[in-house]
Amino acid sequence: MSKITFLGAGSTVFAKNVLGDCMTVPTLQDFEFALYDIDHERLKDSEVMLKNMKKKLKSTGNIVAYTDRKEALRGAKYVINAIQVGGYDPSTIIDFEIPKKYGLRQTIADTVGIGGLFRSLRTIPVMMDFAKDMQEVCPDAWFLNYTNPMAALTGAMLRYTGIKTVGLCHSVQVCTDHLLKDLDMPTDNVQWKIAGINHMAWLLEVTRNGQDLYPEIKKRAKERQNTIHDDMVRYELMQRFGYYITESSEHNAEYHPYFIKKRYPELIDRFNIPIDKYLRRCVNQIEAWKAMREELVHNKELAHSRTGEYGSYIMEAMETNVPIKIGGNVMNTGGLISNLPEKACVEVPCLVDSSGVTPTHVGELPEQLAALNRTNINTQLLTIEAAMTSKKEHIYQAAMLDPHTSAELSIDDIVALCDDLIEAHGDWLPEYK
Repeated sequence: MSKITFLGAGSTVFAKNVLGDCMTVPTLQDFEFALYDIDHERLKDSEVMLKNMKKKLKSTGNIVAYTDRKEALRGAKYVINAIQVGGYDPSTIIDFEIPKKYGLRQTIADTVGIGGLFRSLRTIPVMMDFAKDMQEVCPDAWFLNYTNPMAALTGAMLRYTGIKTVGLCHSVQVCTDHLLKDLDMPTDNVQWKIAGINHMAWLLEVTRNGQDLYPEIKKRAKERQNTIHDDMVRYELMQRFGYYITESSEHNAEYHPYFIKKRYPELIDRFNIPIDKYLRRCVNQIEAWKAMREELVHNKELAHSRTGEYGSYIMEAMETNVPIKIGGNVMNTGGLISNLPEKACVEVPCLVDSSGVTPTHVGELPEQLAALNRTNINTQLLTIEAAMTSKKEHIYQAAMLDPHTSAELSIDDIVALCDDLIEAHGDWLPEYK
């Protein structure tokens, strides 16, 4: 029996979405769904939930929970990664609260910025351990990474492990629909092209029945510039740089040096920027889980409809050799995006079939878009360098190159902040020289 292994299966709702999707796919019915999580209580919850859903969906897949990671991976054909190292408490709290002491505020802190940097440093060593296990017990498996920071983690896996890896994020497939619906424009018969880096990829082309939609998009967006809404940062970036960006305004507010500034506190209200949003979201999710756990875990009538997450579609395409197109995070090998560094992890259209994931050549991005991408790539590459060399100087350099951090803090404060974060994270980080 072939095996799909889910690392971080205690993420019960996400496991429901991705593995529930797999249960609806005929060609994945004879797979074992191997579940692994370091939280055995949450692991058990997911096992019970998935077994109930399996019966409801009349799936023939076999659901097995493991407490031994290597055994969960043994013989796997596909490995899904959805872990969060350090969790909300203590690590996410640390990522927000210590920078605040330096006057550095964040919204999500999971991609770049000082929070994204330290999330990478916590997570890359764990993923290197995954890769060692996989080399031993499932060296030919595909590793489908859903964990953030997407570019740094996927880039580290691709550059240093030899494991076949693709990074997956739902921001690409929902971007165009979100924009058009937000502007009360039709979404049928729409074609689009997106490329860049994860959370900062660009809607390069968008047409409906062959007609360029950008003039109307920009006209309607400008009409909303004095109305408070949730996408004001992205609209501002589109006005200034010419193109719409894939990930939300709450994310992009902290990827750039323009929006969260001590010197201009009025920008927070002007662009409706939700400072500390991820902290509130985590608390809300924890409380919501308490309320929904019984209904979700022990519901024997739990139904499921296939979602838009790429995971099941990728596995189906590889099993059936019926190709699909996805937005995947891959190495910029051979200059897929020719004006971004070759070591960068880029998000580009990819063809998936039984031969695997084949990225497509995009060529040059408009220079202003490539320039914005490079500001984030700089920090991503130095973060990987820090994780793989264990040199503290590269942590400092990654932080000094981050657009938001460097716009707000002096070099001395950046170094002191990094030292404070290293100390606070304690055993969640390896030792740095």
